[in-house]
Amino acid sequence: MDLLDKPLVVVTGKGGVGKTTVAAALGLVAARRGKRAIVAEVARRTDVAGILGTASGRRDRVFVEHEIADGLFHISIDPEDALAEYLNDQLGSSSLASVLSSSRMFGLLAAATPGLRELLTIGKVWELTQPERRTPGADPYDLVVVDAPATGHGVAILGAPRTFADAAAGGPVTRQAERIDATISDPAQTGLVAVARAEEMPVTETLHLQEALRDRLGRELDAVVANRLEPDLITPAEAKRLAEHAEHPAVTLTLHAVARTRRQRAQVGRLHRGTGIDPVRLHARRDGPDLEALADELAAGLEVG
Repeated sequence: MDLLDKPLVVVTGKGGVGKTTVAAALGLVAARRGKRAIVAEVARRTDVAGILGTASGRRDRVFVEHEIADGLFHISIDPEDALAEYLNDQLGSSSLASVLSSSRMFGLLAAATPGLRELLTIGKVWELTQPERRTPGADPYDLVVVDAPATGHGVAILGAPRTFADAAAGGPVTRQAERIDATISDPAQTGLVAVARAEEMPVTETLHLQEALRDRLGRELDAVVANRLEPDLITPAEAKRLAEHAEHPAVTLTLHAVARTRRQRAQVGRLHRGTGIDPVRLHARRDGPDLEALADELAAGLEVG
């Protein structure tokens, strides 16, 4: 099944590997295909909009769905806003929901409930995927791309619905948690993408991520992205000839770059063997990320038309 034909795609990986840029590029690929897509960030972050140069981190841009490119939307999810929206939906009264969510005692109870913020966050993500939205006046999306937190916290967010469903004793929260978990656990509905740099620690963390997804959700990764790869400057035969003149500084720098590229190739191979997935390869650019070019590479790597 085409990754972008699923209603939800979750992008995660070790911090600093470029998963936000990959999530934005995935959303751009979907929009190019004529899909109505949204990229969702968590914890009030607005990095995706910043990459496209369309929004600042103003408070009025948090928990608001706004278009950042043709057919591509963005939302920054705040758990507190998600709680207020959920209460409004359950109580049927925005005034009652406001009173309850602003209550100091209720706030202390919510803060003391382990995993509640994660459940509220993934609950809002799930709401974005629904054909009939509970957000008044909101239109449905063909695809929701989630720029999830770094690996460990990302798994915690994905596993929160199952944790709550198992721990609670029935009621509307349990029923909704079960519906959310059913969506995340279904490979036909949710795609899981890991982003890694071709370095030892990010690759190791990606392999641990795969194990955690199997243990917590019974899921496998759908795609792996090896990000910021250096280009092959010269052939192995040329490197061998250059090595005969290693006393020259320019030659030394070139050979160091060649060695770095070889190490990256070795880590990509390790990633392939460890996950059983041939990674999509995205290349580094000297002048910073070019989202249009990354979307081209991503589409080709995923064999997306």
